[in-house]
Amino acid sequence: MLLSFHFLNISSHLRRKALSLSSGVLWRERSTKSPRIPICCSIAANMSCHQFEKSQCHSKRKASKGDGRMTIKVKELKKELDEKDLSHIMWWNERMQMCKKPSTVHLVKRLDYSNLLGVDTNLKNGNLKEGTLNWEMLQFKSKFPREVLLCRVGDFYEAIGIDACVLVEYAGLNPFGGLRSDSIPRAGCPVVNLRQTLDDLTRSGYSVCIVEEVQGPAQARSRKGRFISGHAHPGSPYVFGLVGVDHDLDFPEPMPVVGISRSAKGYSIILVLETMKTFSLEDGLTEEALVTKLRTCHYHHLFLHTSLKRNSSGTCRWGEFGEGGLLWGECSSRHFEWFEGDPVSQLLFKVKELYGFDDQVTFRNVTVSSEKRPRSLHLGTATQIGAIPTEGIPCLLRVLLPSNCTGLPVLYVRDLLLNPPAYEIASTIQATCRLMNSVTCSFPEFTCVSPAKLVKLLELREANHIEFCRIKCVLDEILQMHRSSDLNKILKLLMDPTWVATGLKIDFDTLVNECEWNSARIGEIIFLDGESDQKISYHPIIPSDFFEDMESPWKGRVKRIHVEEAFAEVERAAEALSLAITEDFLPIISRIKASTAPLGGPKGEIVYAREHEAVWFKGKRFEPVVWAGTPGEEQIKQLKPAIDSKGRKVGSEWLTTEKVEDALTRYHDAADKAKARVLELLRGLSAELQTKINILIFASMLLVIAKALFAHVSEGRRRRWVFPSLVEFHKSKDMEPLDEANWMKITGLSPYWLDVAQGSAVRNIVDMKSLYLLTGPNGGGKSSLLRSICAVALLGICGFMVPADSALIPHFDSIMLHMKSYDSPADGKSSFQYTLNVYVSLKVLNGVMTFTYIQDLQFNPIEMSEMRSIITGATSRSLVLIDEICRGTETAKGTCIAGSIVETLDKIGCLGIVSTHLHGIFTLGLKTNNAVYKAMGTEYVDGKTKPTWKLIDGICRESLAFETAQKEGIPEIIIRRAEELYLSVYANDKISGRNETDLEHFYVDTIIRASGEVYNQFNRITGETISPKIKSTNEMEALRKKVESAVNIVCQKKLKELHEQKITLELLEINCVTILPRELPPPSTVNASSVYVLFRPDKKLYIGQTDNLEGRVCMHRSKKELQNASFLYFLVPGKSLARELETIITNQLSIQGFQLVTTADGKHRNFGTGTSDHSTEVVTLRQ
Repeated sequence: MLLSFHFLNISSHLRRKALSLSSGVLWRERSTKSPRIPICCSIAANMSCHQFEKSQCHSKRKASKGDGRMTIKVKELKKELDEKDLSHIMWWNERMQMCKKPSTVHLVKRLDYSNLLGVDTNLKNGNLKEGTLNWEMLQFKSKFPREVLLCRVGDFYEAIGIDACVLVEYAGLNPFGGLRSDSIPRAGCPVVNLRQTLDDLTRSGYSVCIVEEVQGPAQARSRKGRFISGHAHPGSPYVFGLVGVDHDLDFPEPMPVVGISRSAKGYSIILVLETMKTFSLEDGLTEEALVTKLRTCHYHHLFLHTSLKRNSSGTCRWGEFGEGGLLWGECSSRHFEWFEGDPVSQLLFKVKELYGFDDQVTFRNVTVSSEKRPRSLHLGTATQIGAIPTEGIPCLLRVLLPSNCTGLPVLYVRDLLLNPPAYEIASTIQATCRLMNSVTCSFPEFTCVSPAKLVKLLELREANHIEFCRIKCVLDEILQMHRSSDLNKILKLLMDPTWVATGLKIDFDTLVNECEWNSARIGEIIFLDGESDQKISYHPIIPSDFFEDMESPWKGRVKRIHVEEAFAEVERAAEALSLAITEDFLPIISRIKASTAPLGGPKGEIVYAREHEAVWFKGKRFEPVVWAGTPGEEQIKQLKPAIDSKGRKVGSEWLTTEKVEDALTRYHDAADKAKARVLELLRGLSAELQTKINILIFASMLLVIAKALFAHVSEGRRRRWVFPSLVEFHKSKDMEPLDEANWMKITGLSPYWLDVAQGSAVRNIVDMKSLYLLTGPNGGGKSSLLRSICAVALLGICGFMVPADSALIPHFDSIMLHMKSYDSPADGKSSFQYTLNVYVSLKVLNGVMTFTYIQDLQFNPIEMSEMRSIITGATSRSLVLIDEICRGTETAKGTCIAGSIVETLDKIGCLGIVSTHLHGIFTLGLKTNNAVYKAMGTEYVDGKTKPTWKLIDGICRESLAFETAQKEGIPEIIIRRAEELYLSVYANDKISGRNETDLEHFYVDTIIRASGEVYNQFNRITGETISPKIKSTNEMEALRKKVESAVNIVCQKKLKELHEQKITLELLEINCVTILPRELPPPSTVNASSVYVLFRPDKKLYIGQTDNLEGRVCMHRSKKELQNASFLYFLVPGKSLARELETIITNQLSIQGFQLVTTADGKHRNFGTGTSDHSTEVVTLRQ
């Protein structure tokens, strides 16, 4: 149903009345002189003014039939609705019209838009009188009018009016009272389901304001106090109470508020992070780059500046003509709001209004200058190389990092690919990766903590001991890198990339000093692993679960020295409780046990009543028939019924005494004071660390980058990728004129999605000093070549390793790839093959051919839009890759357009490739100076022509369309007819073309039977996240040194024998390296044979050998009992030698008295067997 706007000249009073309709037009008066304009229309199409006024009269009559509960307070409330409240109500009205569930639609009909809650005061439970719960909720709602309000009422979180409708629609909850029409909409969730409800709402894009009750006994006939405990936003979860629990909270990627505007430089995007209190501005973007950012950014709210309405066509109807259409298509399907004025200041004002911030709240500018940085990737480029996941396109991210690398490091690499860094930063990243590739010492695990999580937990004082331990791990790993001579160089190199990522410029010495102070401060307060002075209280007579439940929520959080008095009082209270139970309950238990009865005898026991947090006596039929002063009778007389916190009897079987109740009260009071003191210390530490928040953000982001680069180098070594030579564009007197502008040379280029280590890639040589005009048959590898070159260039200018034998890559100012939309590398099909399979369906049934045309392949305006962006954005420092240009229009005119584009790019002087099947382009007489003709090669095998997927000089005029069509299943009758038509029209031209002798270029005419390109998907290595480890003890260190000495002596003796026997050409040296808990082996161990010794916590040893040490370490540590295991390893040349040394070490360590997990590896007869001399000879160790 279409929506229409109705310009109604109604009074301000009538406008307020219109708000009471569940489906009405909302209006705003800009001034008394300006006409009234509609803000939103949510009523049915073509609703006339007469119908509108009629609905108002109906509303009046309905209200007059009510029960008269509309109080003076409510009438005054309607009059007090100001302009701002009207805009909020309009906003909610729009969203209510989007509800689709039948139950929600039924509830929406009962809303009254005269207040922010949408409560109709004429319905049951709709009272808004001051002092009522509804009135209290309205006060909270007015503070955050665009958030769903959940109010704690006992064991439920309740919502009314508009908020109840949202809960029913998006959280899957049922309304209270069913769908009865005489009550306001009400819904809610149990306390235990709050987290799930919040997740459902935030996933749907809503923010939630949570109101908690003040805990503790309330006075009689008084309402419990309530307060706003926190908020949940998309990308920012609810954290209230986290400080007092012993579990962690998953923190999603923060979702910014996005503002888009336009300036003289181009498009601008402003990102504001509510959690971080930061904003960044990026200007001079192209339309395609801006759309790419919107596609990859999960944002909370979108604001569009009115400057977008002023386009080059001179019309305010944005996107209707020319540029802006792509952006308009992206935004029109999403919710957005317009804003005007200064883009930055006005957007910050909108954010403060949206999240309820005070005017004093400031936002830090983290914008890093984009000068000298390459332009962000266009949408087409990002999708066609898999930087943005796209169906059928191999994902570049999946081959850059191992499969066990997830989360923040992946996000960093993705953002770096989409927004390539400046030359200085790219060079620094590459230098860091080179160092990681060469060092031999072990690396820290690189603990990754979300900076947004740090900021929110410390700001709200909700960081618990788990989070503080994680923060300390971050700081300690920074310090570990600082103290290592090899890793210290890496740490210094990571400073600048971290500055770009965070916008924080921090001096190296300041970082180290602050990390030392913060780590020491956390260590002074927080109870760390390995300490054992806070055991749970234990008394045999009291169920252990009682003390576990009462004390585990606060013990093991902070060091005892800070809460010594409180801890001591808890221990004294626990002793007193044990004594009271022993004196009052134990005699009764002894009496019952002494009584014997076959059936129906007395029963009694001391039981922990978990629901009531008490230890009581539970029994029946234990009272004596005749009181004779026997043992236990006095204690039985002291028993009384147990009561709960509300003064009600728990049950006839539950009994207690005054002494036990007094002891329980004393214990609970002591435990509450101890817990309060612990939480006070934790919140105090949060306040201290918040003053150091910039250091913590910087340190956490540095480790995220370090982990991303470490993972990339490890995966790059496994795939046998190389580091390219990255060259900055500059003028030099020693360089030739052509070389000083552009030159890219790639030797051994392979498609990034093929694993070179498995030998499945076809390698190419690309020596590019100008523009290539590329031809080739279908399935000949043109698209694969363009994708491969684009990926290598992009990886190179980001500082990463590349899939080649060697590469010289200039630091391009932009990389633009335009691909046809219909090829599928993941399926190994070219564009023509994919079109035959997808767009045309042919059936022959009973001799009749049925032709089904699915999609019209017309001249696509989007292609010309991308061409416009490429031509206007290309410079002599750009890389432009265009696949099958102008293929969707008339051949003659499309050829001319393609030729003109080639001339333009050649004149610009950029590097690049333009591939085409429009062979007429070679007869146009193009005015080019540097363009070079290239083709995809073929070879003859067994009388058949097959593609080699090799890049060669020349031109290929044969597309092999008939052969490809036949292979893809097109009926033979169609192919024969097509051949007849072709011969009748083009045969003479083809023959004459072959006999021409005045051609300037060499033509390669070939017949290739298309067989498709072969694409192998990357097989990922599975792995698990390694949890934090404790430091090794002195005993373990002594054992490690002893084992290292033994290994050195045993191996050196064996290697000396091999050298004397001339089995090895040179005498090898053993260099043992230690991997402590929470450390990983360096990337230099990838694809290298190594022998290792695993040190178990029980001091038993395991000896092994592997070609993938990191994977083996992760596998061992995935077992719970080996999470804190350390390792000793050394590298050897070859797997055979590694196996032999493994056998010898196993035998010798076993003989020398070391405890081994297994000696099975010492019995290999082909590797230092048990029958050899090595099995019986004991090597003497020198101390």
